[in-house]
Amino acid sequence: MAIRKFRLLKRAPLGVPAALAAMLVAGAAAAANGDAVGTVTGQPVPRYASLKHDKVSLREGPSKEHRTAWIFQRAGLPVEITAEFDTWRRVRDSEGSEGWVQQVQLSNLRTSLVAPGKKADALMLYAKPDTGSDVVARIQPGVIGIVKMCNAGWCRILDKDKRFDGYIQQPSLWGVYPNEKI
Repeated sequence: MAIRKFRLLKRAPLGVPAALAAMLVAGAAAAANGDAVGTVTGQPVPRYASLKHDKVSLREGPSKEHRTAWIFQRAGLPVEITAEFDTWRRVRDSEGSEGWVQQVQLSNLRTSLVAPGKKADALMLYAKPDTGSDVVARIQPGVIGIVKMCNAGWCRILDKDKRFDGYIQQPSLWGVYPNEKI
């Protein structure tokens, strides 16, 4: 299942205030040092979150005056927060699209996409974190799963509607960092 988002073709307001531009450059420099934290929340940047609603506007800058570049139409979609400014978060999706969303549109619920962008066959979801255990489901690329835990290269994911619950190898997911423990 593809990520549903729509490109809007409206004119953007001209210019970004110099102070905001300087803050964004400073934030990018801090992120390059590895131990970056958000200037608003103090939480790590980058970090993953998910979309709360079926309709979330991705804007070119951190205000409602900035042009809407995309509209995400998939609640639960994982996004990576890469910067913070006031009540806005700069996010990136699994396809690399970046922009700003209001923080109230984001949830701390950890979700992941199974093999996004791949035209692969279904991936196996196992009863235990072991390829020798029983297969409990076959998951298509693009499916969103709630991440319950990750450890030793495996993640336990489940569906909000309880259609599946099991373990998948961590590299098959977008929405968790390599070797991240949850």
